[in-house]
Amino acid sequence: MVPEDAHIEYKVGLTDKFEREVVAFLNSSEGGVIYIGVDDEGNPIKGLDVDDIQLRVASRIRDGIVPATLGIIDVSVERVQDVPVVKIIVSGGPDKPYYERRYGMSERGCSVRVGSAVQPMPQAMIDGLFACRARPTIRNIRSPRQKLTFTQLKIYYEGHGLKLNDEFEETLDLRTDDGAYNWLAYLLADENGVSMKVAKYAGQDKYYLLENEEYGYCSILKALDRVLDKMLVENTTKARITPKYRIERKLVDATALREAIINAVVHNDWTMEVSPVVEIYSDRITVSSYGGLVPGQSLEGFFAGRSVPRSRELMRVFRDMELVEQLGSGMRRILDAYGRDAFEIDDNFICVTFPFSQEALGLNDDVATSGETESAVHGTDGTLNETINETINETLRLDEKDRMILAFLERAPRATYGEIATETGMARATVSRRLSALSGKGVLKRVGARKNGYWEVLFHEEADHIG
Repeated sequence: MVPEDAHIEYKVGLTDKFEREVVAFLNSSEGGVIYIGVDDEGNPIKGLDVDDIQLRVASRIRDGIVPATLGIIDVSVERVQDVPVVKIIVSGGPDKPYYERRYGMSERGCSVRVGSAVQPMPQAMIDGLFACRARPTIRNIRSPRQKLTFTQLKIYYEGHGLKLNDEFEETLDLRTDDGAYNWLAYLLADENGVSMKVAKYAGQDKYYLLENEEYGYCSILKALDRVLDKMLVENTTKARITPKYRIERKLVDATALREAIINAVVHNDWTMEVSPVVEIYSDRITVSSYGGLVPGQSLEGFFAGRSVPRSRELMRVFRDMELVEQLGSGMRRILDAYGRDAFEIDDNFICVTFPFSQEALGLNDDVATSGETESAVHGTDGTLNETINETINETLRLDEKDRMILAFLERAPRATYGEIATETGMARATVSRRLSALSGKGVLKRVGARKNGYWEVLFHEEADHIG
């Protein structure tokens, strides 16, 4: 493992100074990682009860650190040299200064990271950070509407095996300090005035506008789902079938695009009432969010995946919905696929550009007809069909749940995600993942817009012998 530095701390066990180490990372601009069960040389310690340590870590963070750190600390188990250790990812907090509850907002209670050392925070720095804390956030801005309902939010939580109890408004921080619904509640409510824009152009510029759709005026979770569904349709799979194999390529990396859209929503500066925008051109897709980098975050920290959530409350909801995993993991996926050049960042906006795959554009959705395959293509003995079916059998590997979805869509091609989930008994999130996978395999195709479109099953079990 790499040596300890400004962003990495090793601990043999859970000590009395644990809260101090966490507070120091929270008060830094980019946070860091604490490993429990690793010595100063980076060697893992065998025999630790990592499950017990995780529980105690969560309890001490919750009870011992102020303000609340909901959504900005991730605790997990990682194997180092095949030995399990506890890994704690701490983001630079948005509500500095953080402090240990037992010592209060004092130099002793507020620690700060200086290189690999932890030092008390000077009182002048404490005062300055506290003065900045009063900036507008979606938690402390009053909702423009106070008659809000959250049926959609409850359905989404139930779809992930979670149930919101009577105290969910307090648990999710949906009210301001004076008891009014806040902007977070407004975003998550069944009805609001918020929408996300998806525009489609005929060429490489904005001259010819083909579509200009808005997804929203409902819970931001539902609006996001609709945008992601739209991208499943627009990010088409180009394919060519040869006698030996099937070549498939999507226009852009589907995982990276999904992560960019989710990041645009969760890190958007909603306090300015500006929504993320997705734009589809003839050669690329762009995803733009408002707000630039979060105050205190450096460009290097941004590209290193050291996440600084703009809203820890919204981040918490997204984590409950499994839309985000480990802090910073989405950024790594985008960078792995497209590198830094995909990003354009200024003081007010972050724009991510996904150029279309030239390899995908070169596939014409046809069957190769050159060389040795010519006789199979023009013959009448069914050789081509047999070859294609063999290829499908080998590559698709559909299971029973896939077949249930396809069979239902053959009967009801205009079915919604909810109707598919009800018919098959699957969770809506599972249906979404499977539809995406089936589309990627070329088995299923979405035709038309979300509201008036339909599903087309491209290969039929009975005719094509999919097994």
